[in-house]
Amino acid sequence: MLCTPLKSQDKGAATYKQKCVTCHGADGRADTPAAKSMKVSSFSDPETMKMSDDELAAIIEKGENKMPAYGKGMNAEDIKGMVAYIRSLAK
Repeated sequence: MLCTPLKSQDKGAATYKQKCVTCHGADGRADTPAAKSMKVSSFSDPETMKMSDDELAAIIEKGENKMPAYGKGMNAEDIKGMVAYIRSLAK
């Protein structure tokens, strides 16, 4: 049986590559020079992993520290897809 990724997951991955890779890294480990200089946490960091989906969505929507807010350019479904993609990186 062939499994096909959800379209929201694909869109989340594409958006992540466009907007997030520079700081969070392709694998979400925050091992880029930008992440190190801004002290960005890895998505697999225990503090990040214990955040709820709603908390992560709020950060994406409103921004945090030096991370810009993406709420005006992303609808709720896009943000939900981004949270799902971030969760997939933390595994």
